[in-house]
Amino acid sequence: MEAATHDDGHPSVTVLTVDDQDVFRRVAHDVIVATPGFESVGEVCSGEEALAAVDSLHPDLVLLDLRMPGIGGVEAARRITASHPETVVVLISIEDLENFGSDAEASGAATLVRKQDFGPSLLQTIWQEHGTRAA
Repeated sequence: MEAATHDDGHPSVTVLTVDDQDVFRRVAHDVIVATPGFESVGEVCSGEEALAAVDSLHPDLVLLDLRMPGIGGVEAARRITASHPETVVVLISIEDLENFGSDAEASGAATLVRKQDFGPSLLQTIWQEHGTRAA
């Protein structure tokens, strides 16, 4: 599969959004497509779907909701980082982050961010700090 590129010829950072709330998936999609150098490659609503989507889409970055029915974000992050160590996984939550520090760290996720803070500058910062290649 050929990497997507943006206007300056560098490969775009491909992003998969995983959230059981349609509203956040739409917001995340809009932020991703509005941020230069990033491309949304999919949106799914469960941890189970995330595992399959990562296997088939091979995204560079996965935005993964912490709280979902079925396989939650921590377990999904653990499985994704084990099977795809090249993929950067970021846990997202609307809740206070202090409650999840050790669980998030144990999951293999690169970081944990609040949904309320998610926007183009945070997306770029996440990739600059945790990306596996220069964006």
